[in-house]
Parts: sequence; structure tokens; C-alpha cells
Amino acid sequence: MISSLLFAALMASPAPAQVRGPQDEPPKRVRSILLYGDEQCPKTEDPDEIVVCANAGESPYRIPKRFRDQPKEDAGSNAWTNRVEAVEQFNRAGLPNSCSPVGTGGQTGCTRAAIRQWYQERLDAKAKAARTTTP
Repeated sequence: MISSLLFAALMASPAPAQVRGPQDEPPKRVRSILLYGDEQCPKTEDPDEIVVCANAGESPYRIPKRFRDQPKEDAGSNAWTNRVEAVEQFNRAGLPNSCSPVGTGGQTGCTRAAIRQWYQERLDAKAKAARTTTP
């Protein structure tokens, strides 16, 4: 029993560190280079230097293809009159004569819309009658 406890204690104790050789030091210089078009990554001449190359596209002066010719959909690309009409249409819901269930005067617009529709239908019927009776 004592021998098993002694064995367990030895197994639980930390092991001595292994002796390693001299560690490699990090390089003294790292260069990051952006390549355009068909440029080649330069070779390192110094063993203490690392060169990291990345392809940055066709040209440093051009917008990448994925960002070219995209339609603008922000508010600044719409005409001012279209923006005003959208705001007026949205805000019109609660105003009088809007034929809307929202707001205090919305119901008055429904009657006006029905009268306008009846009047337009009457004008269309008279015009149709005038076309059919004329020789």
C-alpha cells in the first residue's frame, strides 16, 4: 500500500525540464511588399530577413474590379424631388383628405376619392358615347 502511494506521488510531481539546445532568435528584419500585375517577389539576401509578398491587384492606381460599376443606392444618389415625394407620401397618411385609417382627417379623403372616380367614369362614358354616335 505504501509503495503504491509513493509511486502515485512520484507520478504526480512535475517532471524535470528537458535540456534543449540554443533557441533560434526571431529574424531581425521583416519586409512586407505589395505586388501589382505580374511583379515577382524579391529574394532575400540576408539570412536574418524575411520577405512577405502579397498580390494587390492590377495596379495601385485602379479601383479593384469587385468595386467598379456598382449602382449607388444611397440617399445621395437619388434626385432631390424623388426624396421629397417619398417623404411627402409617407407623411401624407395622417393628413386630412388622405383616405387613411390613420390620423384625424383621413376619412375625408375617401369620399373625395370616390367622387373623383365617379366623375372620371362619367367623363369616360360621355367620351365613349360621343365616339360611337359620330359618323
